[in-house]
Amino acid sequence: MSMRAISPIDGRYAEVVSPLRDYLSEWALMKYRVLVEARWLLAMSRHAGITHVRRFSDAETDILHSLARAFDEAAARRVKALEGETNHDVKAAEYYLRERLAETSLRDVKESVHFACTSDDINNLAYAMMFRDAVREVWSPVARSLIGGLAGLARSSADAPMLARTHGQPATPTTMGKEMAVFAHRLRRQINAIESQEYLGKFNGAVGAFNAHHIAYPELNWQQIAQRFVEGLGLAYNPMTTQIEPHDYLAELAHGFMRFNSVLLDCCRDIWSYISSGYFRQKMVENEVGSSTMPHKVNPIDFENAEANLGISKAGFAHLADKLPVSRLQRDLSDSSAIRNFGVAIAHSYLALKSAERGISKLAVDREAMSRDLEGAWTLLAEAVQTVMRKHRLPDAYEQLKTLTRGQAVSRADLHDFIGSLDIPQDEKQMLLQLKPDAYIGRALELALQVMDGQ
Repeated sequence: MSMRAISPIDGRYAEVVSPLRDYLSEWALMKYRVLVEARWLLAMSRHAGITHVRRFSDAETDILHSLARAFDEAAARRVKALEGETNHDVKAAEYYLRERLAETSLRDVKESVHFACTSDDINNLAYAMMFRDAVREVWSPVARSLIGGLAGLARSSADAPMLARTHGQPATPTTMGKEMAVFAHRLRRQINAIESQEYLGKFNGAVGAFNAHHIAYPELNWQQIAQRFVEGLGLAYNPMTTQIEPHDYLAELAHGFMRFNSVLLDCCRDIWSYISSGYFRQKMVENEVGSSTMPHKVNPIDFENAEANLGISKAGFAHLADKLPVSRLQRDLSDSSAIRNFGVAIAHSYLALKSAERGISKLAVDREAMSRDLEGAWTLLAEAVQTVMRKHRLPDAYEQLKTLTRGQAVSRADLHDFIGSLDIPQDEKQMLLQLKPDAYIGRALELALQVMDGQ
């Protein structure tokens, strides 16, 4: 961690987000660029129609693969030095690869590195693989783990009755488990969308028309060659672009993250409120301090930290979703500067995941606190009583219960007197007389357990 880092991602929270560095750092971008350049050289060597690149031996193929696989800090420093000379980051990666090839039996093909490519042919593929791998290998597993934590909390508190609040006011009872299951279900839908996102790539030259390719080998099917190359990198081929891949899929991915972040933000705020109400207790950690002056405090800082980082992530993705698909004519450079921050938005989302997951692991349901709020809340049964009245077609059912309960302190005796006066079947009257607020939870228990089955 650098104490002089401007961004907290690379300063205060550097250790937490460190797994993302292999995919989203400048070092990673250099490595993926070298990978694309090496794979293109290898692809050309395997195509009989591209005659200026000879066929490589197995050992030479291993050399090419190793240049990306073994890319280290020293390699990155050399690329950076070359960029200082050329003032061009992609050209620096090309020159680095040529230098390395010059040290091997592949020295005779080093001039073919970057053949017919424009910078974004390399960049768009490198970024697509970076973001894909960061999401799949780092972000998604933690998101799945957090959802699993919520689902586990839903199961353990599936039968824990709780006073619900709509508009902030006491409402029909639910269970804590059912409320946690709602968030687990919502988050699963959003992560499924993120994980099914296509990552597009283009490989068609300076203005997207294979001009250089065609002038060199007019007889070759360059669209087929490009598609095979892009799909060989595990990406979806985009056949129709300008100089740059238009980034529409990145806008889609950004919107997916924004939706996921919004649901998780909603979850964190609700859990914060349940902690404030005493429905959740937080497990204390030895030597932690909740307040610099109030020794008793155990603050819900994990959920507050998550809320802050989710907001920053959403704002970053919102800008990128608007900016990246827009480029003047065949291209301008603004997308190049903007896209460098896509990983920052992912990192803030990841940081929020880690904070929220840590907070969830500290939660314990206080059933007694929830029970106390329900004990005197007999007005909550007004819905049940008027619904049974409506079933039996009694007149003005809603209005009668409104008069009895709205803004009134209603005791068990008051409600039972009203029920006793109703002209309904005895068995249903008895059912209502035996009903208590903590038992009026509908199918909340079953709903809470459904989420464990992936529903």
